[in-house]
Amino acid sequence: MELHVTNETGRLREVVLGLPQSNGPVPSLEDTIDSKSYESVLHEVYPSEQDIITEMSAFEAVLHKYGVKVYRPALVKDCNQVFSRDVGFVIDDKIIVSNIIPDRQDEIDAYEDIYRQIHYKNIYNLPETVHVEGGDVVLYGDTIFLGQYDFRDYPSVKTARTNRLALDYLSMIFPNKIIIPLNLRKSDTNPYEGILHLDCTFMPVGRDKAILYRDGFINPRDADYLTDIFGPENIFEITREEMYWMNSNVFSISEDIVVTEEHFDRLNWHLREMWGMTVETVPYREISKMGGLLRCSTLPLRRD
Repeated sequence: MELHVTNETGRLREVVLGLPQSNGPVPSLEDTIDSKSYESVLHEVYPSEQDIITEMSAFEAVLHKYGVKVYRPALVKDCNQVFSRDVGFVIDDKIIVSNIIPDRQDEIDAYEDIYRQIHYKNIYNLPETVHVEGGDVVLYGDTIFLGQYDFRDYPSVKTARTNRLALDYLSMIFPNKIIIPLNLRKSDTNPYEGILHLDCTFMPVGRDKAILYRDGFINPRDADYLTDIFGPENIFEITREEMYWMNSNVFSISEDIVVTEEHFDRLNWHLREMWGMTVETVPYREISKMGGLLRCSTLPLRRD
């Protein structure tokens, strides 16, 4: 299998889409691993398996509409496999197998058939001390934006998924890349206050544009830095409420085609009318109650 991903918007050819079936029972509050799931369990609105199947099927149909080859992991009984982005990610021609939290180790094993199709020299298994998940890795040509949480309480924060050692390790694998670390606000219980992954507060779209939630960063200068890179005229800033519904977690099929959630009214209008993009909308609100959205559900393997 030929791997090639250098950005978030190149024409998509092959992708792994997570699985909606056999998610297991609704977790207890103590067992939730992100603030949105915590809230959903607390208020008894955690999505049903049928709703998850319906929404992922709509997403898959859009991918097939544009001729994208879709892979699926093997089914693990009673295991939430919706969010394939957490399991691994591709940079250039290499796939990095994430060190995800121990409760989700079974998910990685479900990708064995896919990894068999990739040359072993292009598969990187991280050292035990290096933590990184694909949602914290955003590609922009020769630049890697890396969401992280570089503070002493990292081990006790459930929603801290990428540590400082990830920056050092990725710098070693990709010495010619510019890697920009961005520290994210965290909360294990309040989805209005914490950012699970970088793609929940920032995402490039099109050729030179981006969606941004300014208050998702611990240091306000990080948001200013991103604005300077893309230019204020090329930034769509989302509100706190839009961040809560994960408006930045869209998924691009190409520079001109982006898949978003059907309720993202203000964003969808802006993408279509102001930036001239084709916007394919799907229902994904129920899945969002588990802490992820469209980008979280995908692991791109090949883009033009």
